[in-house]
Parts: sequence; structure tokens; C-alpha cells
Amino acid sequence: MGRPHSAPSDGAPNAEYRRVLEDLFRRRRFGMKPTLEVARRLLSELGDPQRRAPSIHITGSKGKGSVAAMSEAILRAHGRRTGLFTSPHLVSYRERIRVNGAPIPPEAVVDGIHRIEEVAGRLERTGAIDRPPTFFEVTTALAFDWFRRENADALVVEVGIGGRWDATNLLASRVGVVTTLELEHVQILGPTVAAIAGEKSGIFHPGMHGIVGQIPDEGRAVLDAVAGSLGVPLWHLGEEIAVRDRHWTRAYQEFAASWPGRERFPVRLRIEGDFQSRNAALALAATHRFLEMGSEGPHWSVTRSRSALARLEIPGRMERVARDPPTYFDVAHTPDSARAVVRSLAEVLPFVEPAESAIVFGCLRDKPAAEILEALRPLARTIVLVPVRSERAAAPSELRVIATGRFPRVVVAPSALEGYRLARAATGDGGLLLALGSDYLIGELKRGTAGISIEEPDLSDPGRMSLPGAAG
Repeated sequence: MGRPHSAPSDGAPNAEYRRVLEDLFRRRRFGMKPTLEVARRLLSELGDPQRRAPSIHITGSKGKGSVAAMSEAILRAHGRRTGLFTSPHLVSYRERIRVNGAPIPPEAVVDGIHRIEEVAGRLERTGAIDRPPTFFEVTTALAFDWFRRENADALVVEVGIGGRWDATNLLASRVGVVTTLELEHVQILGPTVAAIAGEKSGIFHPGMHGIVGQIPDEGRAVLDAVAGSLGVPLWHLGEEIAVRDRHWTRAYQEFAASWPGRERFPVRLRIEGDFQSRNAALALAATHRFLEMGSEGPHWSVTRSRSALARLEIPGRMERVARDPPTYFDVAHTPDSARAVVRSLAEVLPFVEPAESAIVFGCLRDKPAAEILEALRPLARTIVLVPVRSERAAAPSELRVIATGRFPRVVVAPSALEGYRLARAATGDGGLLLALGSDYLIGELKRGTAGISIEEPDLSDPGRMSLPGAAG
């Protein structure tokens, strides 16, 4: 049994909630071999809650958060009681774990983590596990345990890093989605797209159906081979899944999606970004297969699916936070993502003047900052470099060296919020303001610009591991 509730679910988190999170976020790097054994034993002691409901399991270099949000919205519109697990969070840790859209209450975090720590301590004392569980293993166990307690009957779960050794890879997955592949986390996942594909293909298991986005040829060959060896049928974006006749208005984008069993499905999204049409097509195909493969609920519905996507908003993904000047927040932190943002802004604001525009940028040391800044160069003449609240952050002084020569005006600010203020002052009547480069950066800006004060410790950089099994 868990401890008594220690905070009201609709009130500010209390001191115990804060203390529990501080303890959780002290779980730092561990030198260890990649393994699922600790997560497996921990979940087993909790009654294997991850196997109580079927799931859609999502990995990829980018887009997985959007596909997860879209898939959850569609399933909820079909009357399913959904559990959504994503990472990292932007404003509050509780965002990571949601049932029917509602974040896990503070007292459930406290009770759940105490319960998991008691189980883990017993497993360590008996020698069943040889180390304490990591931040991500505890958070994953908390999510699955909460979903079971809340009787969620359809789970949408985003991988932390990779797939093969990720703590989420113990699910009863009905559908597995690989959104995209590019070079990322190379110290963990490998130095080539093929190696990264090998890690992400670890979410494929016999009996499931696979959905695959736009993948470089060398990565696709690996995914196809692994899926084939396991008997997992695949639908590929650009082949079995397609997006056609896309156009943008001032209020929304429209397009037609198709996949086996659905020739032409008209979609309307108020979310900006051409890449979101592809994410929506993946989510539609995934939820269609999920519902049609089961017998416990309604079949896939055109009306419900269209309605879910038409009203969906996703924070931090081409999120317009102001209109004068046009101001966007985006968590893009890869070159391809940055290029996609630039393309999308050119579409929705075709007459914007780069000389009047400004960018706020900060990233982690392991990101290819030169390639990202090169992708952003056509968008603005002014860039404001800011620190990211992480022990792995790239120093603004280092970024200044990279930005010099790419942008006529390079400014270094002491904080993200001060950088945002400077960038707003530098944005002219015909320009736009864009902040991007890291989830941590966007989270800090969302808290600061909205004046959000939450009684949580600064959780910008949870215990990151040097080997697979963690996520931030």
C-alpha cells in the first residue's frame, strides 16, 4: 500500500512533493551495461502494470512527441481511457504522465515513488537487482503503475532514447511507430543511421504492426530486415501511407491522408508546420491499426478522428505564443528539425523580413550547433544566444564562435528570459521572433513568459545516463 495522500490534486505541490522530486532528480549517471533487467524486475514486483492494457509504442529522432499527442487524442475521441507517457516535460514533471489528458496528481507522484522505492530497496537487499533504478526507470514504473490504478485501457508511450534498451520496451505493444531517423545521441545509439535504426527497431515484437515514417535508405533497410525477421508487417510513409493535396490557410492546414483501408481521409489541423501533416498521417495509420486489431472497443471512426485532430494543440511544436510580433516556440534540436521549422515559417509568414527578425537559441553540447545555426541563417539577421539550464549545456560563448559569420548580429544573454527580452526588442514591425534549440530552453521560457510559479525544483536536467535506459 502507498503512503497517505500528502497534497490535494488540485492544489500547489507541497514540500513532500518537492522533496520526492529532488530525490528522484539526484539519480545521476551510472556506468553500466545496457539492460532491461532492473526495469523488468521492478515492474514484475509491481504486477507488470505495463501489460494490463494494449499500447502504441513510439520512437524516432523527431516527431515522436507530436505523433504521441495525436494518437492519444484520437484514441480518447473514440471513448478509450488513455494513458499517455512522454518525455521530457516543459513546465511540470507531472506532464509526463497523463490519463485522459489529465496530469498525474502531486499526491500520486509522492505515493507512487515511495511505493517504487520500497520495492526497489527490497530487490536490492535480496540481490535481485544489482543497482538502484535510474530516474527514467522509476518514472516509467510510476507511469505504468498509475495507468493501471486509473484503469487506462489504451496506452500511448514515447520511448526515452533509442528503443532496444529503453525502460519502456516491456510493453504489450499492439503497434510500434518509428517516426524518423537521423544522427542523434551517437555516443549512446551508434555513429551511423544504420546503427541507430538497429537500436530503434528494438521496439518491434512478434504480433504487432509497424508504422514507419520517412527514413534514410540505410536505416530503412535495417528496420525492414528486423521487422521481416520477426514477422512484423510494416506500413511506410510515402508508400502505404501518403499525404496529398496539402495547403495552408491563415487559420489551419488541410490535406488528405491515405493508408491501407482508407483511400482518402480529409484532415484539418490548426497546428502549423508541414511536418505535422506527416506526423498526423502516422498517427492516423497507427490508431486505425490499433483499434482494428482489438475487440474491446469501437472501430476506427472518420468523424471522431477528424474532430480530435482539428482541435488539437501541442505546446512547444511550432507554438505561436504571440502575434505582435509573430512569436514562436519550438523544441527543435536537430538540423532537420530546424530546417523544417524554417520551411514552415516561410509558408505561414511568406513576407517576413529577415532583417527585422530575431532568434533565441540555446542547446546542449552534444547537438550539432553549427548545422542547426546554418539551417536557421536565412530566417533572421539577429541571434541571441542563451544558456540552457543543464549541466550538459553548450556555453553561449562557445555558440558565439559558431554563430559569428552566419549572423550579422550576435548577442549573448545571461539567461533565457533576458535573451527573450532582448530578442523582442530587436524584432521589427516586419519580422518574427523564434525561440528554439532545446526542450529545456522552451520550458524555461514558457514558465518565465507566462509568469508560472510552480513549487517544483528546477528539473531541467534529470539524471541522464551514459548508456541506454535514460531519457530527459
